[in-house]
Order: sequence, then C-alpha cells, then structure tokens
Amino acid sequence: MGNIELVATSTFGLEAIVAQEVRNLGFDDVKVENGRVTFIAKVEDIPKANLWLRTADRVFVKMGEFKALTFDELFEQTKALPWEKWIPPDGKFPIYKAKSVKSKLFSLSDCQSIVKKAVVERLKSKYSIDWFKETGGEYPIQISLLKDVATLLIDTSGIGLHKRGYREYGNEAPIKETLAAALVILSRWKPPREFIDPLCGSGTIAIEAAMIGKNIAPGLQRNFISEGWKQLSQSLWKKTRAEAMEAIQVEKDFRILGSDIDGRALKQARENALKAGVNDFVFFQRLPVQELRSSKKYGVIISNPPYGERLGEEKQVIALYRDMGKVFRKLDSWSYFIITSHPEFEKHFGERANKNRKLYNGRILTYLYQYFGKLPPRRNNIGQNS
Repeated sequence: MGNIELVATSTFGLEAIVAQEVRNLGFDDVKVENGRVTFIAKVEDIPKANLWLRTADRVFVKMGEFKALTFDELFEQTKALPWEKWIPPDGKFPIYKAKSVKSKLFSLSDCQSIVKKAVVERLKSKYSIDWFKETGGEYPIQISLLKDVATLLIDTSGIGLHKRGYREYGNEAPIKETLAAALVILSRWKPPREFIDPLCGSGTIAIEAAMIGKNIAPGLQRNFISEGWKQLSQSLWKKTRAEAMEAIQVEKDFRILGSDIDGRALKQARENALKAGVNDFVFFQRLPVQELRSSKKYGVIISNPPYGERLGEEKQVIALYRDMGKVFRKLDSWSYFIITSHPEFEKHFGERANKNRKLYNGRILTYLYQYFGKLPPRRNNIGQNS
C-alpha cells in the first residue's frame, strides 16, 4: 500500500509532547496542529503507534481532506476516496463521530448520513455488490469539519489510548493516564532520581512514572480495534508486542512513592500498580501531605491536588495549598510540578512558579505550575533537571 498518513489526536496543550513521542518512534514528516499530530508511516506501523504512544488520545488513518461547502461536495469527494483499500466487503464502517466548527455544514447527523451513503456507493462500485452485511472487522469513520475543510479518518485504536488496562473505571478518575504521562515527561524525571506524588489518589501519576522509568509500552495490556483488520495480521501484532516486551528495561532499579490520606484510594492504587506490572517499584503509604519529609536530594514531586470546584471545598483547598507550599519549600533541592485550575494557586502556595503551562484535564482548563530545583551533580549520574 506504500506510505500512509496517520493522525494521533491529543488533548489541547499536549500536541508538542505527542509530536516528540512520534519522532522518537522514528516517524517522519511530523505536522502539528490543534488537537492532532499528523505523520507519515507504513500500514505495519499502526500496531507500534498504538502500543507506544503515551500521551495521544487515539491513532487514525487519514483518508482525505477537502473543502466542502455543500452536501453534494461532501458526498462526491467522500465517494472519490479509496475506501476499498481499507474496508473489505464484510467490514463494518459506522460513522461513529462527527464534529463541525465554523463551517457551513453544521448538521452532524446529516453529515454522518451523507458520508455513510458515499462510502457505500464507493464500495458497491468496487465490489459489485448491493448489500453490505457488515459482519467482519470494524473500521469506525470520523468526520470533522473545520472552517469548511472536511477531514475523514478511520479509527485504529477503538477505546481511547488512556485506557491502559490497569485501572478500573466507573469510580471518580481525576486525571487520565495520558495526561499523567505527559506530566512526567514534562518534568524530565528519569531514574534513579527520587519521585513522589504526595496526593496520589488511585496512583495514576506514580504508575505512569514507573512505566516510563521501566520503558513499558503503555498499550501492552489492552486490545485495539484494528486487531480485527485484514491489513494487519495477528503475527504482526504478536511481533510488535514481543518487541515491546524485549524493550522493557528490567535492569533499572528505582523507587517511586505515592501517599494519600484516603485508605480506599491507596488500596485501589496498589491493585492498579499490580495490574500494571510495576508494584515492585511503586510504594504507597497513608500519609498527610503536611507530614511529607525526605532526606534525599534533587527529587521530583508531581501532584494533582483538589481544585476547590466543589461546593464547600474552597477553604480546605486554600489551606491545603498553603501547607503544600510550606512542606515543598523545605525540600530545597527538589523540583515540583502541580496541576490545578485554581486561579489563585500561586498566592496560596506562597511562591510564583518558574514557569506554567496551560493544559486541559478533561474539559477543565488547568495550569501546570513548574518549580525548578537545583541541578543534580553530574557525577551522581542522576537525570537532568528541567
């Protein structure tokens, strides 16, 4: 099939991190846009992209992009795309998602219906059949319209890439795994440097740090919708997973600490670490942040504290931020990274950040406040500071 275009979508604010991940995997012609990163790959690269991208939301095949001011234009140009290269005669191809921003075609249901009809007509002409049973592999199609430019994508991931397979869903999840991994990457933490999340909840940040420290591919424990595609053999998926297993840095030894005052959350954190395969490197304890101490130097703290958005939380959250500032400043050689939506965090924390970065935690606009500690001596062979 030759070269293809893949699109890794991301949360706003993480595009540059996703792009660097893509480059680190060896892909070329990387293009960064709002909420997505496009790059050139081969069909056989789809498993690698899905298994290894830590901060992307999903990976798509880009089928085409064109201007569409009318429904006729949308139909004809969708029909002109080579859908038969991907969708077999028995393939399922739901138009599962549509979005339109600043475009003349704003009825999402109409756009979905027209794209479906156009794909059907294309496949009918190529396969010489009139009815598609859609009983085979699934090729979910997404259409997005931005300023009258339509982009058509096929989803290769299925459920979002933040669902690694180690965390139970249904309970409150204050931070996605993809964002947690991004925070660790932004901190530039590397073993054997100390790492603490003093408000760890169910352990997501600490677990993602351990997976990065051991070079564990984030998608190793889950499945992807493109595993049912005829273009991607089971032997290819098996080979890519085997390569990812071999890449785990088993010889690396380090310790990550997580603490919290919620016993139930800590129990879940331990279970999650066990499922993620990092329970030998992540340790959780019941400890108020006010009692945090360490004799170690040049460590990293990453924390996602309460934001104070719930009714009645404001006073407690302000007191927490003040206590965090007092405790963290005693660790004078450490770097700390705190994500929150609170507009007066720095005031209550008692110190202006060296740098902050706008990020979205779900739909919540937050800032990552970055406080840089001292650089560790090179002779200690400790990871570089931010």
